[in-house]
Amino acid sequence: MASIKITEIEKDKFLVEVSDNVKTSHNVVINDKVYKQLTNGVISKCELLEKSFEFLLDREPNTSILTNFEIQIISHYFSDYANCVRTWCKIE
Repeated sequence: MASIKITEIEKDKFLVEVSDNVKTSHNVVINDKVYKQLTNGVISKCELLEKSFEFLLDREPNTSILTNFEIQIISHYFSDYANCVRTWCKIE
């Protein structure tokens, strides 16, 4: 199983390091507007990132995950992402 390490670089910018067969680094932006839309503030940005990377790793290897992206782009590749986030947050 992959190991996920999250480091906050700036207010909205995070470095996510994934250690699996190959170690990868990903720069992810989560702006406040998107964060509120996705989570309603129920979970932290770090929790959202961790769960989002678990979601991605269930679907593709870490080497296939973009190295730089904004969190909302996940929905463009996986249409069920926003619904999964609501489940994590138990947003009705």
